[in-house]
Amino acid sequence: MTIKIGLIGDYSPEVTAHVAIPKALGLAAKEIKCGINVIWLGTENIAENIGELSEFDALWCVPASPYKDMDGALAAIRYARERRIPYLGTCGGFQHALIEYARNVLNFNEADNSESNPQTEMPIIAPLNCSLIEAEGVIELEENSRISRIYGCLEIYENYHCNYGFNPQYKSILEQSEMEITGADESGAPRVLELKSHPFFIATLFQPERSALSASPSAHPLVRAYLEAAALNDCT
Repeated sequence: MTIKIGLIGDYSPEVTAHVAIPKALGLAAKEIKCGINVIWLGTENIAENIGELSEFDALWCVPASPYKDMDGALAAIRYARERRIPYLGTCGGFQHALIEYARNVLNFNEADNSESNPQTEMPIIAPLNCSLIEAEGVIELEENSRISRIYGCLEIYENYHCNYGFNPQYKSILEQSEMEITGADESGAPRVLELKSHPFFIATLFQPERSALSASPSAHPLVRAYLEAAALNDCT
């Protein structure tokens, strides 16, 4: 079995996460004994070729935003959400999964990222109180969440590289919605989102892929779970 993964983002060899993600997927593929075909999907070309995403078993929206074409990234995230394709979003993929959901499900059309649109009337993504560039931290997971089952615990320690995150002013808009905050830092700031009605839709502000660059790398549990979901999708 060969699993086809689409990476939503504008590749740069200077971005650590972009170097790490194929390695992280390779480690997970080795553990679950499958082949992988990893293809980069530049955001400028997605919107006009949206139907081509049906070829992929899973999509991953990667770090390093603002993207060249935000609408392209949002279109791909929406495609994964609506077509129930396994989705993982890390850092920028977390931010834009939230924007896509706020706009297209919750009908907040003005929801935006203040990094790319400083004048937005609804900065659902805003500067963090403290920068998380090259930072590490504890994340507390919700009991019975998908991500806590993946890790097998309720407290994890992960790596970041970001300055923007979920604006706490807007946490209430997710109440009673299908999008849940299932992980937060010690101050309660959201760090993990899950779409509970979806087979696999997880977005994290942290970057699990970075573990692939450690001295003795093994498959990250979240990346492995994502690839396992992709494998199931390939069989359906």
